[in-house]
Amino acid sequence: MELTEPQLCFPMLLNTSCRRQPARASYGMDVLSILLFFMAVVTAFLNLLVIISISHFRQLHSSTNSFLLSLAVSDFLIGMVVVPIEVQMTSTCWYLGDLLCALYFIVPITLIMASVGTMVLISVDRYVAICDPLRYQTRITIKVVNLSICLCWTCAVIYSVCLLHENLEHPGRFNSCFGECVVNINGEVDLVVGCILPVSVVIVLYTRVFKVVLSQVRAMRCQVSLPSATGNAKMSEVKAATSLGVVVLAFLFCYIPYYLVTMSGGHILIGSLIESYTIFIVYFNSCLNPVIYALFCRWFRTALKLIVTLQILKPGSCHARLL
Repeated sequence: MELTEPQLCFPMLLNTSCRRQPARASYGMDVLSILLFFMAVVTAFLNLLVIISISHFRQLHSSTNSFLLSLAVSDFLIGMVVVPIEVQMTSTCWYLGDLLCALYFIVPITLIMASVGTMVLISVDRYVAICDPLRYQTRITIKVVNLSICLCWTCAVIYSVCLLHENLEHPGRFNSCFGECVVNINGEVDLVVGCILPVSVVIVLYTRVFKVVLSQVRAMRCQVSLPSATGNAKMSEVKAATSLGVVVLAFLFCYIPYYLVTMSGGHILIGSLIESYTIFIVYFNSCLNPVIYALFCRWFRTALKLIVTLQILKPGSCHARLL
């Protein structure tokens, strides 16, 4: 039987180069790569529809939908940029150098933290809308919403740079060989800042929201003497809280496995095999969000029909009634 020597990422560095993956990968890896690329395409396409819907139709220009727009932008970039690169990184060598490797990881960490921060903002928005509706219009203004979103993204960028500062100062320090792209982060800090604190805030706020929602549903079932407009408004808020609650629940289920890995030790190698598997579950959440909108939000289904049938190209389509 003829043995072939393994191909190296950098043939000139015989003793320190990483080995290239075989040209013929296993059938399972091929199927997995195809599924992940398909997920990336679907994620980018569906979130692009959400971005177009909220940006184009005037009736959707609300504070809550502004937060959803921020979430859709981060999800779109994950599907369009991050997932395809991550799939390639698990099966090929990294030829762009250690510094670009460290700089690249700023992108996914920033997008993930922007999504986490946006989830917290959505929870705060629903809390005020449901639990303090009389002050909602004065507290959650467009100016406050835009400032909150900008602050969220700015903090996400700063956090990712701080988390990767050791890798940026000493690029390639944690690579086991040339052609590998991994970075090391403090898992304990990421666990607290990226998971425990935001998840705790989300759970506490939504627990309070659903208690109020249940009491409102009981009141409406008992036919409390409310004007029709007031009853419809309350029912609208209940439906919004329910659909966004499903979004938050999906977020928790997709993000928690990744942070369970960080609990196994104080540090985690980003780009390692076990991290890659769990991070793809996190990225899958970006694909789930627009699917949830399609299932629970009538405005998205209506907007989707108008976009697919190219009705949005007609003059005045931005004033179409979707709610």
